[in-house]
Amino acid sequence: MVREGYYFGIPVLVLAAVAIGFGWTSVGVVLLALAAFIFYFFRDPERRIPADSRAIVSPADGRVVVVKDEEHDGRPGKRLSIFLAIWNVHVNRASAAGTISRLDYRQGKFLAAMRERASLENEQNVIGLSTDAGEMVLKQIAGWIARRVVCWKKLGESVARGERIGLIRFGSRVDVWLPREAEILVTVGESVRGGSSVLARWPAPRRNASAEDMDSRQAQPVKSAGRRR
Repeated sequence: MVREGYYFGIPVLVLAAVAIGFGWTSVGVVLLALAAFIFYFFRDPERRIPADSRAIVSPADGRVVVVKDEEHDGRPGKRLSIFLAIWNVHVNRASAAGTISRLDYRQGKFLAAMRERASLENEQNVIGLSTDAGEMVLKQIAGWIARRVVCWKKLGESVARGERIGLIRFGSRVDVWLPREAEILVTVGESVRGGSSVLARWPAPRRNASAEDMDSRQAQPVKSAGRRR
């Protein structure tokens, strides 16, 4: 469980104990149920991270609600949006190994996270990630219930694929922007798990020209020398 679970849950447990101590049993039971929900919400299970270096993993648990071509900062690419229901794990993870190249907090509205406008108009953290294969962007987007987005990483910090990077409280949305060369492997409606489900793959690295030229020369048939008489 992340530390926010203790921060919110323990005070509720204390209030429940006080209520029961004063004989307010029904109030105490309600508070105990609320504390149990808080501890469940802030759970942080371990995940099996794919070993494939080209894998781009989901940054969050939830359901894919958007897969579309979309420019970002004038660059052509693809956007995937993942909706997190209130019962999903809300810890966010890095989709790929790299360096935090951008960290931009934007104030905004608190529209329902399922709405398409939420990607542009809601409060959000924009996290740029520079990887060996290219640049990508993650957006932590607040929703109607989720009113706080938290990033635990700093600008210039290195992250591993699947590493925990932040949290969105109580229902939300996460967007992933990828270069158009990335191969998308999921479709709208699929359920995904943060850190373990593969959303896409980076393209295979291109070999340099000299290596390709050497391979072509080696592949050419060798003429046999004539017999000397």
